[in-house]
Amino acid sequence: MQEVLRKAKNIRVVIFDVDGVLTDGALYLTDDGEEIRAFNIQDGHGMKMLKASGVELAIITARESNCVKLRAENLGISLIYQGEKNKLKVFESLVIKLELDVSACAYVGDDLIDLPVMSRCGLSICVPSAPALVKKHAHYVTHSEGGHGAVREVCEMVMLAQGTLDTQLEKYLI
Repeated sequence: MQEVLRKAKNIRVVIFDVDGVLTDGALYLTDDGEEIRAFNIQDGHGMKMLKASGVELAIITARESNCVKLRAENLGISLIYQGEKNKLKVFESLVIKLELDVSACAYVGDDLIDLPVMSRCGLSICVPSAPALVKKHAHYVTHSEGGHGAVREVCEMVMLAQGTLDTQLEKYLI
């Protein structure tokens, strides 16, 4: 865990996959073909605290959905890339855009499509339901599942490593 916290100390952007990370991976389809996903409110608050602590947030997802766009807007995330099958290409352009070294980037994924980015970023994280190969290449596997607190866990871990968690939590203690 000390090595993970050492890596987390230098993170300037955390990039999240959506299905299986920000959600539990379930995809509900209405009779009209509309896709419905559920997002965890505590995960969202963790993201807001992490952003307030000075860490940038981004989303890269292979699927495209209006609800993801709406959720990102609600959380103040402007770096959102949907319909991206080649996540590595997007990651490389994001690193250039943000003028960061890859060591300053964390990525949270849950499946094989996430491996190219996970293998190049400074801190790779996955959820417990990820396939064995993904877990093998992760620096950290969350205790909580995607859509059920994994994102909050990641956000608090990064803030803890950077010494900003207490400052974010003190806002709620009166």
